[in-house]
Amino acid sequence: MSRRTAAVQKDAAPGTGVRGADWVANEIERMIVTGDLLPGQPIRQELMADRLGVSRLPIREGLGQLASQGLVEHRRNAGYAVARLEQSEFDQIYLMRDALEREVLATIPALDADAVADIRDLGDRVAVAADRGDVLEMRLANHEFHFAIFDRSPLGLVVAEVRRLWKLAMPYHAAYLFDAEVRRRVVAEHDEMIQALADHDNGRLIELMNEHRRGGEAGTGMLLRRTGRSST
Repeated sequence: MSRRTAAVQKDAAPGTGVRGADWVANEIERMIVTGDLLPGQPIRQELMADRLGVSRLPIREGLGQLASQGLVEHRRNAGYAVARLEQSEFDQIYLMRDALEREVLATIPALDADAVADIRDLGDRVAVAADRGDVLEMRLANHEFHFAIFDRSPLGLVVAEVRRLWKLAMPYHAAYLFDAEVRRRVVAEHDEMIQALADHDNGRLIELMNEHRRGGEAGTGMLLRRTGRSST
């Protein structure tokens, strides 16, 4: 048996087909977004292959995909690591989000009662997680809530770029959500957004999202600046 054949067989899981680079990239992305892998943390290909039960080939290819998206970076003579944002990069992410999300929200069509109810259910998930202080579940539900709105826009390519920008910044969002007052504010702002959707008031929705985004940018940016000072 050739080495290549053995690697392919190792990557085959019963009932799931071959666990290739796309699957690996999704799994590592999930680890980054949930904070299982932290900004700046090295990703050892051998250890990740053992953890995911695959050979090193899909690990290497999956990491290459994530590097092209900016979620990981390849360091010469050191291998791959989770990307760490500089303050200037973080500021640019929010600058782009401000411009793109404004255009996306302006094109949201009038939603019927069922669509609004679906989004309200996601808002309730955020609220429940916030009440019990489950920051990870709150972050994941918050992501679903916002993209349940964004994905209603016909600007699919723009929404895809917004999604990429969210992924880059998401690992930094956990710390400021440990503040119970911040969690309550996020939930209250979601409720106002849902009302704007129900009223078909895109202008109000844009205003609310701008304020909502500024709160996240200020809280997370403060953490990033503190971290940057402590590492120098």
